Amino acid sequence: MAMFLWGLAAIAVSLAVLMACAWVVQQRTGNSGWVDTIWTFSVGLTGAGAALWPVAGGAPNARQWLVAALVALWSFRLGIHIAIRTAGITDDPRYAAFAADWGLKAPWRMFLFLQNQALGSVPLVFAIFVAAHLPDPALRIQDFLGVAILLTGILGEGLADAQLRRFRHDPSNKGKVCDVGLWRWSRHPNYFFEWFSWLAYPVIALSVGYPWGWASLLAPIFMYWILVHVTGIPPLEAQMLRSRGERYRAYQSRTSAFFPLPPKQQPTEGVAT
Repeated sequence: MAMFLWGLAAIAVSLAVLMACAWVVQQRTGNSGWVDTIWTFSVGLTGAGAALWPVAGGAPNARQWLVAALVALWSFRLGIHIAIRTAGITDDPRYAAFAADWGLKAPWRMFLFLQNQALGSVPLVFAIFVAAHLPDPALRIQDFLGVAILLTGILGEGLADAQLRRFRHDPSNKGKVCDVGLWRWSRHPNYFFEWFSWLAYPVIALSVGYPWGWASLLAPIFMYWILVHVTGIPPLEAQMLRSRGERYRAYQSRTSAFFPLPPKQQPTEGVAT
């Protein structure tokens, strides 16, 4: 019990400090895109540290190293992707819209917003912690299933990102809505696979006689809520509606918002503004 409570406290403090650093970077650069980059690396760093947290002074076992490697791989792939994207923009339109609404209070409101992000990320990292500290040190089938789930999520998200990047870089697609590949089946396939990745930790953690394992379910639940209802789909689609108008509404009408599903109708051509 004490180990888990101390681990929870250390996770919360670490994330709060790291997201305070993200606020400093955002204020000095004026580019709020770096917030997501730092958040990704913060969760990865804190998650790997939580996974390797020593048990009774002993060396990390195979599962701890496995879970630490999984979160590090996730963080590295996503963090680099967001960093490259951020380097090519002046500001993230989602956060810029928030700042415009906040007015003169924007710096303080942004600090509070990022601290809320830190607090909300605690369940994610704690899921990593409890998965890594399953009492049985021997690797099981569930562990390898968790690896397969996380790798599927990473590959799916990477494919969605690559399809969107290729679509945008084609001059003939200027002003169009990406509705090819995975984007025909979901308006946000990258978000779906990001959420899917977090199912890996409950698969590893849930075990008979390990009540702490149930806490790992908070990770996919929280990630779904964030992506679908808070900082993911709502502000992004609001921005897309402002820039694409009725064409994006047509895309919304035929394409699933989150879970990949067959489109309601086959588009005959790209959707253009």
